[in-house]
Amino acid sequence: MNRNFFSETDSKNAALKRQIIKLCIDSGSYSIADLSARINASVPTVTKLINELIDESFLQDLGKQGTSGGRRPSIFGLNPDAGFFVGVDIARQHFHIAICDFKGELIDFIQDIEFVLEDNPESFRSLCRMIRSSVAHTGRDWNQVLGVGVSLSGRVNPEKGYSLTYFVTEDIPLKDFFQRELDVPVSIENDSRAMAYGEYLTCVKDEKDVIFINLSWGLGMGMILDGRLYYGKSGFSGEIGHFPILDNDLICRCGKKGCLETGASGSALHRMIVERLSKGQTSSLSKRFAERGDVTLDEILKAVEDEDVLAIDGIGDIGDALGRGIAGIINIFNPGLVIVGGRLIVGGDYLMYPIKTAVNKLSLNRVSSDTTIQFSKLGRKAASIGDCLLSRSKLLGLPL
Repeated sequence: MNRNFFSETDSKNAALKRQIIKLCIDSGSYSIADLSARINASVPTVTKLINELIDESFLQDLGKQGTSGGRRPSIFGLNPDAGFFVGVDIARQHFHIAICDFKGELIDFIQDIEFVLEDNPESFRSLCRMIRSSVAHTGRDWNQVLGVGVSLSGRVNPEKGYSLTYFVTEDIPLKDFFQRELDVPVSIENDSRAMAYGEYLTCVKDEKDVIFINLSWGLGMGMILDGRLYYGKSGFSGEIGHFPILDNDLICRCGKKGCLETGASGSALHRMIVERLSKGQTSSLSKRFAERGDVTLDEILKAVEDEDVLAIDGIGDIGDALGRGIAGIINIFNPGLVIVGGRLIVGGDYLMYPIKTAVNKLSLNRVSSDTTIQFSKLGRKAASIGDCLLSRSKLLGLPL
């Protein structure tokens, strides 16, 4: 497939092609006349560009459009078989892979591939080999991969390609390391922003200001403001976990006290439950704790699903603390939608009810009354799907 216009930043025709593709991504299909009106170009010019995009495999002729009378126009839309994108969401001890076609539709999802990432080049090379192997096991040819998106927790600057958590080598940015090993264009992103982008493009309608809360082992946030991802000056926006809102005197992993993450995160839930079990409070987890002196976060979340009272009380405390933070976010940004995602949403109503109670109590009514709070619809697929869509947008030079 001809990919020449990807890198043509100064060409007028390349810019018009991007506009056409962006319109088809947003709305599905168009006739030549409709596209001509939308991009303010002549019908002959649009016809030429569409023919080139069909030759390049990006667009396809979807046939004649039904009308109430007169000649039926041909309509054109994205060709799903133009190639595919791979999204890799890296967590503490595993990673997920999503594979999306050119239309952005999920065609494969591989969950919980066990892998402990270490901060050294060989670990990342091994990860890249596992990514390629996992894609091959789906029966897809790596030569058809148009781009790979990778998301990691912590501070990530996608523009410069650096992660402040994983340095790997001092010679090249992490993005360039991935790109060299995978031999395709690679983008890297913070996991919470990837979740926000995936959820926004896939599940959100009629909202331009959306806050995504990633409630996992840590606590992160992605922001869509006026329909665009918000990065901040240095690319490190969204650190809600380190908002100094709690008066608990606990030292956060960042070294400071009072961070929201110390009261609203998977690590906070784990700490709470272990402390309560060590004091002799009864639970379905008591036997495991007596045997090992610890329980895992997965075991705690399973206990919540099984309606264990101690685990439910813990998830309720997490919801109350998070609700305080969300109340402040609502007061500042006045978003139309707040989405809560991440591993802890298995808590369901036990988590959501205290969140909404705290928001109702602490936010300004005139501000919060227009805000909907809901759980992620993509669940554990959110970040890796977002990685695919971010990779596509960056490859095509589309605005984020």
